[in-house]
Amino acid sequence: MKIAVGLSGGVDSSVAALLLKKAGHEVTGVTMKLWREGVYATAGRRDACFGPGEEEDIASASRLAEKLGIGYETFDCSARYEQAVLGYFKSERAAGRTPNPCVVCNRLLKFGLLADLAREKTGCDLFATGHYARTAVRGGRRVLMRGVDRKKDQSYFLWGLSQEQLSRAVFPLGDLEKSEVRRIAAEALFDSAARKDSQDFYSGDADELVALAPKKGEMVGLDGKVLGTHDGYWHFTVGQRKGLGFAAGEPMYVVSIDACRNRVIVGPREKAVRTSFSVADVNWVSSPPRDDAFECRVKVRSTGEPAGPAFFDNGVVSAPGGIFGVAPGQSAVVYAKDSDEIVLGGVIE
Repeated sequence: MKIAVGLSGGVDSSVAALLLKKAGHEVTGVTMKLWREGVYATAGRRDACFGPGEEEDIASASRLAEKLGIGYETFDCSARYEQAVLGYFKSERAAGRTPNPCVVCNRLLKFGLLADLAREKTGCDLFATGHYARTAVRGGRRVLMRGVDRKKDQSYFLWGLSQEQLSRAVFPLGDLEKSEVRRIAAEALFDSAARKDSQDFYSGDADELVALAPKKGEMVGLDGKVLGTHDGYWHFTVGQRKGLGFAAGEPMYVVSIDACRNRVIVGPREKAVRTSFSVADVNWVSSPPRDDAFECRVKVRSTGEPAGPAFFDNGVVSAPGGIFGVAPGQSAVVYAKDSDEIVLGGVIE
């Protein structure tokens, strides 16, 4: 079968390509070109999906393709990335919300534009990546599940994919632990075997992407008392503790953000805990839409285990035990109560 593999130059995508090649598939590596030199000033070394040093990554991916004896193509997706991902990131931060650019990038760029360009250029049947996630088929519908390696599981970032995208997606690393992936890469003498993982979507100061001039505002307690000042509400997110710029008798966290008045409201940790919240832009991933309330587990950030028991009912998540740091704009991903399956995902309102 013809399979295009998104190659980043890192260890995960490299091993994904190797495994598919060993399985007898006709494999082609494909890479998105996103970076424009001289546009962003603060980005340092290449340690994220978006940043300088892209040519080095492309050269590394090209060498890997040659080593494996597979085809290799690059596609300039920078204009679409700036419009769809960076534009979204800026507008959300400017609104005082917490964006999730990786979710948007996966839906619109990696499994969208890149997969489409790869299919046009190579005639591939499927599109593979190095994500730690799994899929299965149930009742004619594609089911998305968590990866076996819980610490590296990336299913949280894939909730926005459509059934059509999932039907063409292949995740060769879903059943592997990260240590096993690195072992395979080392045995294959890949340059990427010991390379560190990317930790964020941008290698510089993300505030640069927002491109708003500093604006003095107030840091206030729940009683309205001014505790300090800041240079712009967009520097903060709900649940944040570090970098608040003032000292208090107890640890303080961002509880909410008032973008209209340029205010950041802070309080003790328990005040940043929510027992219910609404979710918009819902995408029913593995399950057809349901009108009834059902028990589930939920994640509002990529790390950690899904919280439960929780309940989903017509766009509202209820968690009797409370969930910390529920930030408007961030992704809420609903998992089945007793399995690794993602039922749906959406954006916290």
